[in-house]
Amino acid sequence: MKETVDILLATYNTNPIYLKEQIESILNQTYKEIKLIISDDYSETSKEIKEILDKYKEKDKRITVYYQEKNIGYIKNFEFLLQKSNSNYIMFSDHDDIWYENKVEESVKILKEKQVDLVYCNAKQIDENGKIIHESYFKYKNMPLIERKSNLAISRCIGIGCSQIFTKEVREKIIPFKENVMAHDWLAAFIANENKGIAYIEETLLEYRLHNTNVFGGRSLAQNLAKWKKENGKSYNSYLKYRKEKVIDMAYLDGAKMCYSYSENEKNKKFLENLIKYYEKLEQCNFINFHFIKYFRFLAGKNLFKKMVKEFVIFHLPIIGYITFKM
Repeated sequence: MKETVDILLATYNTNPIYLKEQIESILNQTYKEIKLIISDDYSETSKEIKEILDKYKEKDKRITVYYQEKNIGYIKNFEFLLQKSNSNYIMFSDHDDIWYENKVEESVKILKEKQVDLVYCNAKQIDENGKIIHESYFKYKNMPLIERKSNLAISRCIGIGCSQIFTKEVREKIIPFKENVMAHDWLAAFIANENKGIAYIEETLLEYRLHNTNVFGGRSLAQNLAKWKKENGKSYNSYLKYRKEKVIDMAYLDGAKMCYSYSENEKNKKFLENLIKYYEKLEQCNFINFHFIKYFRFLAGKNLFKKMVKEFVIFHLPIIGYITFKM
């Protein structure tokens, strides 16, 4: 008998067309032993969303739907969903992607074969109209490729949430969320890395949608910079503020602090202590930081070359990075 997989789907002001496509793609999985647990985060378009969700709940007994009484944010909404989960295997789901019919089956298969606590898969990236922008999310985002355990699962986010499957053991160590949780998918991979480890699937098993309302989205550096410059200008001080707040703090330092608060491994804690000090030193540098070796000690790895070049310039050569910023 196959074990049940809990699929946790958080909704908020969702495009009805996207929502229907995603739910249909989940219900049509070749792996039928699933529970789809949905939580709507007090959508402003609640009436229309509620009609859709209630209709699917009546149609398929595998679906459970909850409606938040106030907006709690996507992080707390996923915490709520994790608290409702009780199966041995768990998957996160965005509300606007499209899963290929073998996504659950292939993910469970690799999780069991590799005997790890988390598996993440590749994806195609699509735009608002479903047009493919990038054939491989792994290549486009220079995603770290982890087999078993790696320090990269400490210093980086390994796999977007909608690409992951993980075990109940990971869930039990995640909840309740601590105050500094900033990325539930990063946290899941970090905890799996401290337990039995991680594996990846090179095959693309979903279409990951990029649009203006993505929280982190998979937008490129150029897209993020354009948005920032429009709101904050092109001065050097504006660039340094972007570098600190949107890059070092949000994408690196906050994640390291989150992992430190959850770590149960003394070796990993020491690594994180040094990593946090490294990021804090970078923030104090306004022109050139000469501690080049530390970057490679903490953040270098397979499949990361293009990302590493961009990061190295932003981290250690901000005066040069500003030239790109101004363009």
